[in-house]
Amino acid sequence: MEIDNFVSYLQRAAFNQKSFTKSAFVQSRKKISPQVFKYLSDALIDEFYTDNDLSVKLWKGFRLLAVDGSRMTLPITDELKAMYGTSNNQNDADVVQGRCSILYDVENKHVLDGILAPLEQGERALALAHLEYCRSGDLVIYDRGYPAYSFIHAHMERGLECLIRVKTNFSQVTLDFASSGKPSQAVDIYPGKNTKISDKAYERDTPMKVRLIRVELPKGDVEILMTTLLDTKVYPNSIFKKLYAKRWGVETFYDELKNKLKVEHFSGYSSHSIQQDFHAALFISNVQTLIVSDLEEEIAEGNKNRRLEYKVNNNLSYGLLKNRVLELFLEEESMEKAVMELKTLFKKHLIPIRPNRSFGRESGKYRSRMKPKITKNQKDTI
Repeated sequence: MEIDNFVSYLQRAAFNQKSFTKSAFVQSRKKISPQVFKYLSDALIDEFYTDNDLSVKLWKGFRLLAVDGSRMTLPITDELKAMYGTSNNQNDADVVQGRCSILYDVENKHVLDGILAPLEQGERALALAHLEYCRSGDLVIYDRGYPAYSFIHAHMERGLECLIRVKTNFSQVTLDFASSGKPSQAVDIYPGKNTKISDKAYERDTPMKVRLIRVELPKGDVEILMTTLLDTKVYPNSIFKKLYAKRWGVETFYDELKNKLKVEHFSGYSSHSIQQDFHAALFISNVQTLIVSDLEEEIAEGNKNRRLEYKVNNNLSYGLLKNRVLELFLEEESMEKAVMELKTLFKKHLIPIRPNRSFGRESGKYRSRMKPKITKNQKDTI
């Protein structure tokens, strides 16, 4: 059905596309590298950040990036078991899962890099791989699963700033800071005693200056943040609670990726197909974000005359983009007509932003649950 609808759409859009069989589709997609979608997304992002200073949103001159990892449930096949590994759910059944890591621009809502790897690869290692897509002057925010001397050192080597939530017992330094009651303190940290440093560019007694910040939470709990932003005048303590909260943007993106783009409803069972679907979803997300960003000023102007502020319905916008993305990239003439049509449709289906709404976070929601098996012909292909 998807193939028939796809061909019918191309014919209606005046593309001379003949019909083809399921078998032909399967054979043809084997010839397409998943990196094609990665390449297209990179080209799109490079264009956005090049000579576009008026449109690129920054925080105090920084690109504000966030990294987060998640598990992704994959089809249960021998190939994927061998490649990605398995974990047990509450019913002791094998679940095939991969580890996903995303580098996300939280102000401009673009995915700069995405990796889907075996579970044996840790979140910290994948995060370091993302640094290739950062540039000097970026500020990267991390949750508490990432801090380590070598991790922060890798950022400093590249001229990157970072802000990381740390556990109170991260080291004796953080324990002393937590008990001191101080709102902020610049401290020296060192490599761990059992850390291998023979392949590092520093010695075991090489200090690294970081700043610890105490954040008081509503229920009386205390959160400790570690940052390379040492200047207390330029970056006062009061800004960090709100700054760290901006990391939530990458969490929100995972909701889009899994529940709106339905990335886990894969259209094939091979590793090749899995990687194609994953990188195609990230590419489509960046296309959608570019179009929506062009509408922001117009929507903001319209909101002045409304009781509530309105925004683009992301869930619906992905559906509207599904077929029309073909026109954007296959039309021999200008793509302006397709872009304008999409903008008109996006504006037609705005939704209100409800203030003071909050939703409880289900920790570990995707960690080991068994999902209903999604057959390949039920995939809403992008």
